[in-house]
Amino acid sequence: MLSQTREERLIELCQELIRNPSVSGKEKKVAEAMKKAMLEEFGFDDVQIDKYGNVIGRIKGNKPGKSILFDGHIDTVPVNDESVWKYDPFKADIVEGKIYGRGASDMKGQTSAMMAAASYFAEDVNKDFAGEIYVAGVVHEELFEGIAAREISKNIKPDYVVIGESSELNLKIGQRGRGEIVVEIFGKPAHSANPEKGINSVVKMARVIERIEQLEPTEHPELGKGILCLTDIKSEPYPGASVVPEYCRVTFDRRVLVGETKESVLAPIEKLLEEMMAEDPELKAKVSYAIGRETCYTGNIIEGERFFPGWLYSENDDFVQAAYRGLKEAGINSEITQYSFCTNGSHYAGEAGIQTIGFGPSKENLAHTIDEYIEIEQLCLGAKGYYGILKSVYNK
Repeated sequence: MLSQTREERLIELCQELIRNPSVSGKEKKVAEAMKKAMLEEFGFDDVQIDKYGNVIGRIKGNKPGKSILFDGHIDTVPVNDESVWKYDPFKADIVEGKIYGRGASDMKGQTSAMMAAASYFAEDVNKDFAGEIYVAGVVHEELFEGIAAREISKNIKPDYVVIGESSELNLKIGQRGRGEIVVEIFGKPAHSANPEKGINSVVKMARVIERIEQLEPTEHPELGKGILCLTDIKSEPYPGASVVPEYCRVTFDRRVLVGETKESVLAPIEKLLEEMMAEDPELKAKVSYAIGRETCYTGNIIEGERFFPGWLYSENDDFVQAAYRGLKEAGINSEITQYSFCTNGSHYAGEAGIQTIGFGPSKENLAHTIDEYIEIEQLCLGAKGYYGILKSVYNK
């Protein structure tokens, strides 16, 4: 499916997307580049940009049928210091078979491969398939896994979803979710020369952290442990010159297993805090989920509680098996495994119950790195894999 001309255009598209910086909330230029390419070069029937700035291209088959969505996020983490990069992060240099640049592996390469595969499949079958193919460039994923995706599934209601995050060409059928848990301690200020007149929220928090660390983690036979990791601690006032801190807040990153809910994840910490407050009348504590609030490039606000559920499908699921066959027919011998990190699948599969898989070229550990790159061979194999999935799903 990849002639030399098609391969060259795929590489050029990947470079074009990399050359448009797109830190979360500033994805406008890359969204516009995608829209233009979809309409002018890749034969998409229409392209819409929703209130958050997600760009969604559609190719309609000649007959009604099921729809499949290819999900690729177009936001990236920032480049903090360009001087430490060997290759300019926004020039998309090709060196020894690799395309270098921010987002090359996370995930402008995959998004390019999705666009190309959808276009070439539709062209090769003359749109003689039953259903619709969507390719989405999703915003704000680096900050809000699955939040912007809610708007996409609400508008197009796909039957199947392919998450394009790097999988080293393996087929992913699940992942742990993620929750950002906030514990707050409310103390009483006093001069540090007379600490007994106050209630030191940081000292109280130290004891709470120690007890939380002793909680037994949940476990899943395939997804592993529900990890709980302390990621930050803040006190007020700060700096606290000669003042007993009256407020302390910590954040825990919790990896969420299939079947766990917002309520069940917080329950052990709530119980522990109740016990500790009964033991210590001076302790005033509260636990909740962090709330994220950011401005999209469209000017709209994206907001949500930072809880993203886990999901897992059986290897025998019909969509999993169709994708596996398609990949095999494309010459890709995928292993069926799970993602080790959180993706937009938290919404599609975990919240909306849409049949979802993950498949993408490149290595997971290249994301967010200095001198990030994608191998051209991987990029092309990824496009062949997406094409193979389409052939299998639509029985072509």
